[in-house]
Amino acid sequence: MDAWPAAAVLYPRKNNMSEETSGWARRSFLSRLGGGVTALGAALGARPAAAQAPGASEGNARVWQPGRHAEDDWLDQVPGQHRFFFDTATPAAFGSAIFFANNYFTANRSGYGLADGDLAVIICVRHRSTPFAYSDAMWAKYGAPIAERSEFTDPKTKQAPVSNAYWSAGYGNLLPNNGVTLEAMVKRGVRLAVCQISTRGYANLIAAKTGGNQTSRRGSRAFQERLALPAATASTYVQTAAR
Repeated sequence: MDAWPAAAVLYPRKNNMSEETSGWARRSFLSRLGGGVTALGAALGARPAAAQAPGASEGNARVWQPGRHAEDDWLDQVPGQHRFFFDTATPAAFGSAIFFANNYFTANRSGYGLADGDLAVIICVRHRSTPFAYSDAMWAKYGAPIAERSEFTDPKTKQAPVSNAYWSAGYGNLLPNNGVTLEAMVKRGVRLAVCQISTRGYANLIAAKTGGNQTSRRGSRAFQERLALPAATASTYVQTAAR
């Protein structure tokens, strides 16, 4: 893997699906669930007046609304009738997200007749899963410090990886993606939301291990733009997650 396709990487602000089932079973489950949710909602809704928001009156209750920010508008720009956001913080969780994202595509095709382009699927990589958004070139050059921080070793060699293991099809059930590669998911339309704070942490660790400059945020960002996510540009990278 030399570079990400430009559409595969998103830079937003921070903050188990099973195998496909029959349409009948899904509708039956949702029907039963709907009744339970309705009953639960009724029970929760029957609260004393004193528990309502200050100043609220019957028919004019205050309803909490989330704030909207221009930095978060990127999600509205991702096309798709159905949306799924996977949040991952460990290498194993990232592998599982790849595997279940594949199931999500399959289930939507069989259950709803939707094509890959009808789905908006985003995998957030943060904390120890962050470097799996990085190119093979970065893993080849800095695999040791990356492996140390992410607590990940190549399951074949038991050593620090020299490439992005989740991009490769050669690991089979040695990794939780069970042979479903990140490359295959990117081709189906999966996007990655990449944590900038975590990437800066990896950049600083690598700088410390190699004698580089880790003192400036600007220098750290330049490092990210040069080696992490080759499809990124200086103008888009500042939109990364958790900035």
